[in-house]
Amino acid sequence: MKNFGWIVLILMSFLFVFCKTDTKWKGQEPLQKVITKTRPVQYQLKKIWNLGNGIFCSNEFDAARLNGAVLTDDSFITVLITAENTPVNSSPWYAFKLWADTIKNVKLKITYSDGVNHRYFPRISSDKITWNTVDSAYYLADTASVAKGESPKFCTVSLTLSTDTIWISAQEIITADDINGWAGKLAEKPSVSMEEIGSSFEGRPINLLQIGNPESKKLMMVLSRQHPPEITGWLAMKWFVETLCEENSVAEKFKDEYRVFVVPMVNPDGVDHGHWRHNSGGIDLNRDWEDFNQPETKAIKHFMEQQVAKGGKFYFSIDFHSTFEDIYYTIDPKLKGNMPGLVPDLINSVAEEIEGYEPNIRPNDLNEPKISSTSFFFYNFGAEAVTYEIGDGTSRKLIRKKGELTAKKLMDLVMSSKYQ
Repeated sequence: MKNFGWIVLILMSFLFVFCKTDTKWKGQEPLQKVITKTRPVQYQLKKIWNLGNGIFCSNEFDAARLNGAVLTDDSFITVLITAENTPVNSSPWYAFKLWADTIKNVKLKITYSDGVNHRYFPRISSDKITWNTVDSAYYLADTASVAKGESPKFCTVSLTLSTDTIWISAQEIITADDINGWAGKLAEKPSVSMEEIGSSFEGRPINLLQIGNPESKKLMMVLSRQHPPEITGWLAMKWFVETLCEENSVAEKFKDEYRVFVVPMVNPDGVDHGHWRHNSGGIDLNRDWEDFNQPETKAIKHFMEQQVAKGGKFYFSIDFHSTFEDIYYTIDPKLKGNMPGLVPDLINSVAEEIEGYEPNIRPNDLNEPKISSTSFFFYNFGAEAVTYEIGDGTSRKLIRKKGELTAKKLMDLVMSSKYQ
């Protein structure tokens, strides 16, 4: 392909600008308190689009996001992706499927509403199980924005369509059914059980896994999928939890002493509706850990308070998320919870096992509003708390390694003489 060279250069520039970690991206802005009372959301029209020329697309599946589509000539498809409501964090999730009545080479342009920039490098699947990143030779970002040092406002992908459906998505598609199925399978293990602790805004179950000794008063809390698109964080959580559930001497000893609670999907409505950020109450759940206006956060708060009322004590909590790079958001290390020093020790011990890895640690500002889950866990229960962010583009191999290592090092540390 004669344009391969300059396309790759543009792509490299895009990745450099959009994902650079030392100067361009400094992590999230300081948290700002927001009103978390319910706001309306706009649901997608679920349909099959007959675009003409024998080309079709659809958002008729869970976790889909597609708000409009048009064929602008015989082989150029433009789709529009919009958020569930505004204002919203710029996490423009998209997921839809395409097919044609005969083999056709097409270009797909993914566009957004004004003021929204492209974030997720497209992924493609023929079965919604195995996913591959679109080859750089077939991907083009918004060159004008990239040239000005900005993130792109759209992307264009070259595809070959046929009667076999292909899925295009911002990340792997992992639905509420997928997560509940995974949790149910884990719950078949002798040291694991599952229960429903509440319901989402639309009535979907908020399921919780309990791992370890059901009589133990030494407690830990694990969360994931507060924000629907954050698949890399969920994958890290998955491998973290599966490691805790292993049947070896270290894990068995740990599970005999501790009880770990896991809410693997805090926001099932947002997951299945393909929301960018919010629940079906139109709210970022990770800003509702002070006012508790939403049923999802209320359910977890109530459950934790019940455990403490029964004599339990939370020693550690971890909330898995995704952002532009791997980051640990921690509580200021000067503050002491129920197991002082555990989080820094955990992060450093994991880093020691990964050659060339320098952990990016961002302690919370002591003066920022206490509205996130991590702040709630620490200030209300004394749990040593960390928000565990995984980069959008972090390799699945590294995600798995970090998830597994984090669980192993956590078990080693809390069972060591230092923390006994």
